[in-house]
Amino acid sequence: MRISPVTFVMLCLLCSPLPVQGAEQAMDKLLPAPACADGWIMDGKVTLYDKDTLFDRINGESELYFPYGFEKLAYARYENKKDPKIAVDPDLYAMGSLLDAFGMFANYRRKDSDAAAVGAEGMISSSQMLFYQDRYLVRLQVTGATTIGREVLLACGKAIAQRLPRNTGRPGELDAFAVPAVIKKSERYIASSLLGYEFFRRGLIADAVLGKDEAQVFLVPERSPDASNAAFDRYHAYLTAGGTALQVSGAPGRRALEAVDPLYGNVVVQQSGRFLAGAVRVKDRAAAKQLVEQVLARAGKE
Repeated sequence: MRISPVTFVMLCLLCSPLPVQGAEQAMDKLLPAPACADGWIMDGKVTLYDKDTLFDRINGESELYFPYGFEKLAYARYENKKDPKIAVDPDLYAMGSLLDAFGMFANYRRKDSDAAAVGAEGMISSSQMLFYQDRYLVRLQVTGATTIGREVLLACGKAIAQRLPRNTGRPGELDAFAVPAVIKKSERYIASSLLGYEFFRRGLIADAVLGKDEAQVFLVPERSPDASNAAFDRYHAYLTAGGTALQVSGAPGRRALEAVDPLYGNVVVQQSGRFLAGAVRVKDRAAAKQLVEQVLARAGKE
């Protein structure tokens, strides 16, 4: 049976994927125009910055963003219609991934910050707001005044969030720290040299309570078990070269280490598959080993 050209075109249209709601748009379209909230009007147009020009916007901070896959920044100014000297300035960063956006958010977040119900996670005060959604980090800052009503910042933030991809979940990697001992809002993602050691290429770290004491727990997700073994070996060699007494048990693929790290005190580390997990500044090694095992068990479920 022959198909007419018109029928063929119609079939192609029907078979084509429909546009995804909230799909990524050009960066200059992600900041709402002409206003972000009632009475707060965009002054001029959106300005874009890339890796070569980011320092023009945030000189002194730009280098912090590069390890987290920074691609572009969109900036605009929304003036108060009644008093143009007062404005809300949003900075919208396109980062490398959801985890990278979280990593930058966590660099600025404080445990005592007030939560903002926008994006995957947000924080707010009377002068600024910060949140992330999908691979985007959004910072809103009040200029020309010390404070304004939080409802304005929240309205502008939500207007931006509506233009971003609809992924409002937190990074799945954080599930590894969903254990009772880990202090909420203390999780961070370090995109380069976790603990300052280049052999821990990247990883997650959080504060934890072990009995009456505090420690820090970390997770290094490597590309493969071989890479995880190599990281374990390099840490072992580093401690040995420093003359540290240590205990190692198990075989490659499932090893454990206890030692005194010259920078972080008592440390326990376990390697399982492509993951390394450990705890530093430990006083109760038995409790620390239990925590590390819990983190590894959850990490292995991804």
